[in-house]
Amino acid sequence: MDDFLQRLRQKMPIGVVGGSDLEKVQEQLGDDVVEKYDYVFPENGLVAYKDGKLLCKQSIQGHLGEALIQDLINYCLSYIAKVKLPKKRGTFIEFRNGMLNVSPIGRGCSQEERVEFCELDRKANIRQKFVEDLRKEFAGKGITFSIGGEISIDVFPDGWDKRYCLGHVEEGNYETVYFFGDKTMPVRCWARSSLLRRHCASSQGRWDTDAHPAPTWVMRAMAVWF
Repeated sequence: MDDFLQRLRQKMPIGVVGGSDLEKVQEQLGDDVVEKYDYVFPENGLVAYKDGKLLCKQSIQGHLGEALIQDLINYCLSYIAKVKLPKKRGTFIEFRNGMLNVSPIGRGCSQEERVEFCELDRKANIRQKFVEDLRKEFAGKGITFSIGGEISIDVFPDGWDKRYCLGHVEEGNYETVYFFGDKTMPVRCWARSSLLRRHCASSQGRWDTDAHPAPTWVMRAMAVWF
């Protein structure tokens, strides 16, 4: 996959966007990831790198305020305390620059425990019920709650999903931006600028660079690499 993207990069700029922080991105894609791609957007672009250099950094606490952040954390911990699971481990809330990552089982779980929780979650909808409760409790606060990955829930200000990174590429005047990954849909989506039309395509790494030379910029959804 890395070789494929490097060959594709010879024809057009390539970006990486994901919800994890830079440290986790480097664990998965290598310590030199910010040098290997034109754009790297950890935390959905709240932290942005261009041409190997830090472009900017935004923080959730600066946007929402400490009072609301504490209300969120306290409520989540209280909710998790009432959920009975086969196992619970550590790090139930991970504080990132652009979001809170909330995990009912705890991010400190082993791979075996992660799989066990995933199976239970598929049957009992543990995270979906949690999300619905959070949406009701914090309605009108400008906060998005969404299921993330296998064991967690992402909490971030409205609009701070993967679309956020589009604001960093507007200066390139790209006519078309493609997102592709393992959880995308073939629809035309909203973009920050009329110049940026975002098309979603679940290519799973089988994109033919010779047959499809038209796009001027390709956004790589990290999930396809996991």
